[in-house]
Amino acid sequence: MADWFDYKTAFSRNIGWVTEAEQEILRHKRIAIAGLGGVGGSHLLTLTRLGVGAFNISDLDIFELANFNRQAGASVDHINRPKVETLAEMARGINPELALNSFPDGVCDDNIDAFLEGVDLYVDALDFFAVNVRRAVFAACAEKGIPAITAAPLGMGVALLCFLPGKMTFEQYFRMEGQPEKEQLARFLIGLSPAMLQLPYLVDNSKVDFDNHKGPSTVMACELCAGVAATNALKVLLQRGSVPAAPWGLHFDAYRNRLKHTWRPGGNRNPIQWLALKIVRGKLGSAKV
Repeated sequence: MADWFDYKTAFSRNIGWVTEAEQEILRHKRIAIAGLGGVGGSHLLTLTRLGVGAFNISDLDIFELANFNRQAGASVDHINRPKVETLAEMARGINPELALNSFPDGVCDDNIDAFLEGVDLYVDALDFFAVNVRRAVFAACAEKGIPAITAAPLGMGVALLCFLPGKMTFEQYFRMEGQPEKEQLARFLIGLSPAMLQLPYLVDNSKVDFDNHKGPSTVMACELCAGVAATNALKVLLQRGSVPAAPWGLHFDAYRNRLKHTWRPGGNRNPIQWLALKIVRGKLGSAKV
């Protein structure tokens, strides 16, 4: 650790929006982040600048040229380097005192318990198409009583859902169990974004390819996600402020200058969601089951 580093000085400009006592609380909190790509790297660096002192981080990928349009760690210097290693280095460049546990093989059934050990909050940053591991992590959080947040980058906006202990769970909201992968992806999309604010300005539907696990992305959405997720992380960790627990959510779209507070009792079982699913299946080529 650098002998010149002083935590209180480094994060002193947070004081005013948080108290000195609250900053010390954040210093001793641990957040788990699964995925360090599109949104995960931004989550880690933003939460580190907030003064959160400990993280469990996972990713099994390396940085590639196709990541350059949006991912916090993607640069010429980091090409072909593991994302976990790169982001850990970047985060420690902000706070050399960080307590970091890295999971370079990603999260799986064998290490979920270790990944969530001692964690105060889970922030989801898995690839959109990683439905099986995402379901497993959220289920484990519900079982362990760990608050879990997902902030999805959609178009040029962010859709937030929070799953809090004792409230509606991820599975109760999305209703994915027993469904084929393509239908799970459709349900995940419409569950994240009941308002679908991003759809009117999708200029090329062919770039949304569920079969090959590809879709368009923007850096604006990723950075908006980091801000919204970190703000709600602060509220959860400090136990102040209102956090919209599922089936409540919110969707802000910067391109359309619109904010929608969403409410879907029953989650994807809601009749409005079934109608929306029909539309999404048709527009994005998702198979109806």
